[in-house]
Amino acid sequence: MFQRSGRFIINHPAVVVLIWSLVALGSAAVAVFGVGGGGVFSQLETEQPTVPGSDSDLAYAIMAEAGSDSVNLLLDDIDLADPATAASLARLLVGPRAELAAMADVAAVADPLAPPPADWPEALAGPYNGHLLATDGRGFVLSVSLSPDLDRAAAKTAGAAVVERLQALGDQLTADVGGDWSISSPDLLRQAVNGFMESELLRGELIALPAAVVVLVVVFGGLLAAVMPAIGAVVAIVTGLGGMILLNRVTELDSVIINVITIIGMGLSIDYGLLIVSRFREELRRLGVGPRGGPSRHDRLIRQAVRQVHATAGRTVTFSALTITVCILGLVLMKASLLRGIALGGAMAVILAMLTAVTLVPAVLTLAGRHFARPSPLRRVPVLGSLIGLLGDIATDHGAFARWAAWVGRRRWIVGPVLVALLAAAAAMIGGIQLRSSGFDNLPADSGQAVYQDQIEAHYPYLRTPDLYAVTDQAVSDYQAADLAQQLGQVEHLETIVGPSELGTSGYRLYALSLDLEDPGGPEASAVVTTIRDLDLPLYLAGTAADQLDFRNALLDGLPLAGLVVVVAVFVLLFLMTGSVVVPLEALVVNALSILASLGLATWLFTTDHGFPNTGLEAYIVAVVVAFGFGLAMDYEVFLLDRVKEIHDQGADNADALARGLQRSGRIITSAASVIIVVFLGFALGDMAAIRQTGLILAILVLIDATVVRLGLVPAVMAILGRANWWAPKSLNRLSRHFAIRHTDPPPEAIGSPSEAEMVDQPV
Repeated sequence: MFQRSGRFIINHPAVVVLIWSLVALGSAAVAVFGVGGGGVFSQLETEQPTVPGSDSDLAYAIMAEAGSDSVNLLLDDIDLADPATAASLARLLVGPRAELAAMADVAAVADPLAPPPADWPEALAGPYNGHLLATDGRGFVLSVSLSPDLDRAAAKTAGAAVVERLQALGDQLTADVGGDWSISSPDLLRQAVNGFMESELLRGELIALPAAVVVLVVVFGGLLAAVMPAIGAVVAIVTGLGGMILLNRVTELDSVIINVITIIGMGLSIDYGLLIVSRFREELRRLGVGPRGGPSRHDRLIRQAVRQVHATAGRTVTFSALTITVCILGLVLMKASLLRGIALGGAMAVILAMLTAVTLVPAVLTLAGRHFARPSPLRRVPVLGSLIGLLGDIATDHGAFARWAAWVGRRRWIVGPVLVALLAAAAAMIGGIQLRSSGFDNLPADSGQAVYQDQIEAHYPYLRTPDLYAVTDQAVSDYQAADLAQQLGQVEHLETIVGPSELGTSGYRLYALSLDLEDPGGPEASAVVTTIRDLDLPLYLAGTAADQLDFRNALLDGLPLAGLVVVVAVFVLLFLMTGSVVVPLEALVVNALSILASLGLATWLFTTDHGFPNTGLEAYIVAVVVAFGFGLAMDYEVFLLDRVKEIHDQGADNADALARGLQRSGRIITSAASVIIVVFLGFALGDMAAIRQTGLILAILVLIDATVVRLGLVPAVMAILGRANWWAPKSLNRLSRHFAIRHTDPPPEAIGSPSEAEMVDQPV
């Protein structure tokens, strides 16, 4: 496969570039304009993460079936105690109220300034629709309820028409009586989250991509080589976003998956591109290719270099991508539909990163060819030249990394246990982890929708979103409903119970529960949910704490099977790559320890003690970090093992292969880790909690893995194991020969000797 694809790329590089250009342009058009209406951010919506079949999911389903969406206009900062103001508002609302009630798919219009119906009891305490009046008397809400039998598309259309009319009404009211207005609805809330996410991702890309190119310039010592991985990253991300539109037509996806496509796609594409370009430059040096000659696509030595890169680094990238994909697809076995969507989107991002790295980047290298052999003028810049010499991708068999590997090898019985103890101490902090499902709480405090919610929380007690919903699981009598309320009232930390209220004509009843806790999603709130469920009442519970508890339990329930599948699949892949059964076992144990240590540090970091509003990690992000983090750890494992195995296959003993392999791969691993950390930190600088946590936790993971693990623990463990690293039963040796990466130096006649012209101006 690699030989055939390599020949096609070498013989038709312009065709490969053209195909990818068309794919990227087509995907960009699909991502922006969509298929059947709207781009990727409008078609993928944010929802509260739920688990199919769980208590919270059933409660939401019953409420959705019986209820309807509403669009609310809030007029604030007016004096309703002033008779003139109240009379003016009552007069201004007469016409618009009638217009709204007559609109298609509108079920009801309510506001506290409307005249009560004829049968309204005069003796009833409080004004008509008094729950829509602000408690401070300085505002009111006009609520428009949509018909309950509308599907999602019809509800969006009807809601958009109502919003347009309410916006005009808000302008009219503020022009005549003053104050400020705001509008909220479920669709507007989703749009606000998606818009904020879009701006945060764009800002992250604008920070991460240029910063990554700067690091790549230092690594490669020139702009041309640095741009190559970035080209693959841009194409992979754009293609992935377009693919999300098509995938969403098969299975409904959440917009948080866009985070995965963008962050992981960019990081891996640059990672893989760096490996391909670095190996190409190494092959140019090995073949003695100078800057003169060409054209590149017909240059025998350039073609030989690209062929060798595709057969070695291309195979390494493919094994790495397959390993990461397997790790991600383990999330498909989870019950939560959000995690299944992330698995599909993430797998697509990894495959696209791999495909651009092993096809598009080599094609561009074939066309550019000898330009990569030209000495960069940046090397003559005093400080920059020193950095390039220190961090550049020049591969030699002797140097700092080889000396470091030898030092670790001599002290392997000290280095190994010490590093294991440090990682175990960090991993122990995971015991205090708190999982959250923030959903719409990701909005910034100064956004319009967040300000609206703050006003409701402060001045409209009957419109507040309750901390918990309790829905009866059957039609109950008045006596049973009262008995349920009495039993709920005995639960500690339940401050108020509103209800029961009828849910349409379904017979189900709803209780709105408020807690006397500052954090409705904290451990104490989760304990309240557990207490109520232990009472074995005929109720379904939903709300922040209930949602989080159901999501966490689903995560824990699905982890054993998903973990087993991932472990077996990764073991098989690494065995097929290395021909050893020991190396895969070592990699699984070491990388698992690295993941746990990273999550332990993240658990310690994301607390209120360190300036974060709530203690805890987003539940789905923990799942993503475990899946992607394990894959990324295997990524660097493959990079290292590839070079160690290459030298071992050429006859070197274990110690020599380890030292020289780390010397050749150490700079690449360090450089790749530096680039990907810069990418992740670019997203971690944002304001959206979900994106910030994803970027920062993955940056911590890569930092630990590329330093403590890859440069310390792995060399120590491999030095301890010695020749046993490459052991496998004889019965499996034959199988591994068909798949394992086996390196041998090509014979001299296959390489050819560079001509005198080719040796001119050869870079040092």
